[in-house]
Amino acid sequence: MTKLDTIAKLLQEQEADLAILSNPMTINYLTGYFCDPHERLLFLFVFPNREPLLFLPELDLLRAKTQLNVSLIAYADDENPWQKIKSSLPKQAFDQLLVEFDHLNLSKYQGLTDIFSGHFENITPTINQMKLIKTADEIDKMLVAGQFADRAMQVGFDQISLTTTETDIIAQIEFAMKREGIPKMSFETMVLTGKNAANPHGIPGKNQLENNSLLLFDLGVETLGYTSDMTRTVALGQPDQFKKDIYQLCLEAQLTALDMIKPGVTAAEIDQAARSVIEKAGYGDFFNHRLGHGIGMEVHEFPSIMAGNDLVIQEGMCFSVEPGIYIPDKVGVRIEDCGYVTKHGFKLFTQTSKDLLYF
Repeated sequence: MTKLDTIAKLLQEQEADLAILSNPMTINYLTGYFCDPHERLLFLFVFPNREPLLFLPELDLLRAKTQLNVSLIAYADDENPWQKIKSSLPKQAFDQLLVEFDHLNLSKYQGLTDIFSGHFENITPTINQMKLIKTADEIDKMLVAGQFADRAMQVGFDQISLTTTETDIIAQIEFAMKREGIPKMSFETMVLTGKNAANPHGIPGKNQLENNSLLLFDLGVETLGYTSDMTRTVALGQPDQFKKDIYQLCLEAQLTALDMIKPGVTAAEIDQAARSVIEKAGYGDFFNHRLGHGIGMEVHEFPSIMAGNDLVIQEGMCFSVEPGIYIPDKVGVRIEDCGYVTKHGFKLFTQTSKDLLYF
């Protein structure tokens, strides 16, 4: 049974008339075809008992024809896409519709409600559950993405010097990945020096690397349709003992969480394993985000590894483990790896050393 068959079967079971998928990554997951429509409309219509229909911009039609075996309806920029959708769909009542609540913006929602008068239900939880357990093939692709993340990290390490800046290093990392054939990074690469790393989502700039401080790298790549994500914090010069202690505390928290991951524990228990290490040392207020997030075709996927989430961990789940300690104007440390759950534990996609490296 294909993934599209799964959606069609769901429609039959729920006696629903139509599923409307609007997230390009969901469409990619279901069909193997990715298209970023930018401001244009892209919808995959799945029916319970007939062939799916992809509605897409005309400028993407040729590539879709070579990659897809579903009905295609394209629209030109000077056409009204909503009118074309209405005229292209079967002439029937659509009383029960499944749509992606987590992706629709107001204008798309308004456009759909102008066409469909039926009841809308959220299909996002179903898509999340479908994507939750990765296949062996998906894990193999994520291992490749992890290997490239390790290579990107080493490129960054090789650029470290007191005469360079955060954005200089980022430029070299991303240039090297392009030359390796990587289509894009999985998110904006972060290189944060000294106090700038004390902001969990700091913004890199022309900040010259600080001597006797810590330097944070957060990066990932997208390849073979899957992503990677990792963070390392390294030392430049000779940071003081306080900074080194914070690093070791963060590392202890991550290793503690990694050691307890196995089928049967909950997401909240994994988060608490890391958080309790940091809290016992008196720095709980400075670990101000969830421990981790799911990863796959998108760098942030379901589930969240966090307090209050009683989701039971299963073999094949893939997610990050990334404790951080951020003390404003003093120091910021984060250590992150993504991996996959096995029968007996957790295997990592990335292998770069987590010993505090000195440059």
